[in-house]
Amino acid sequence: MKEPDAAQFRPESVSLFLDVDGTLIEFAPTPDSVVVPPALLEQLASLENRLGGALALVSGRQIVDLDALFAPLNLRASGVHGSEIRYEPGGAVARLASAQLGDEIWNDLQHVIARFPGSFSENKGYSFAVHYRFANASASEFCAALRDFVRRIPAPPLEVVAGHFVYEIKLAGINKGSAIERFMMRDPFAGRTPIFIGDDRIDQPGFDKVTALGGVAYSVGAELLGVAGWFSRPTAVRAWLERLGR
Repeated sequence: MKEPDAAQFRPESVSLFLDVDGTLIEFAPTPDSVVVPPALLEQLASLENRLGGALALVSGRQIVDLDALFAPLNLRASGVHGSEIRYEPGGAVARLASAQLGDEIWNDLQHVIARFPGSFSENKGYSFAVHYRFANASASEFCAALRDFVRRIPAPPLEVVAGHFVYEIKLAGINKGSAIERFMMRDPFAGRTPIFIGDDRIDQPGFDKVTALGGVAYSVGAELLGVAGWFSRPTAVRAWLERLGR
């Protein structure tokens, strides 16, 4: 499967949805050590204008963290895997998830990951990200422990989804696909062809949704299920975005 060709799209006819970590920017050992290339800020601002505003970040990060990463930009965005959404740049952040995960679940999770020295977790309110890059355990062993933990929680219904050296414990039924669908029901996205670019299995609902809406999905780093093409790395994505915005 060849790398996507930006020339097949007219900017005025597409809606663009972009994952962040592993897609727009390279992974780093920890979430707070990622680097946003300065040129990317200019590129996103220019591309948003070229697309008439039909550009949104669709990330596992909280929107407040996206704003810090991409400052001074305040783009349309969905955060925490579809749990929160901002329809207008710099506007109010709306909650899409029914409830946040409580302190009791968070505290119980700390007892689980204490069995895996080197692992660490992020509390994003609507989800918990559990990182195992530095843990002395296999991915399957780590995942089994988390799935067993989730099965013992009666409510709310949770799921464990794999990412790049991370597992997300999140509310079931809330995902990036549902956020993309909400964007597509509003201007300036409505009536355009949606494109979503993501990099791992957490992004699968986004791939599925844009395909169902008659759009195109692309993955990064590997060919994933249902995509029309894939990029080798984030630098290739950034180069493609540059070509799209011309």
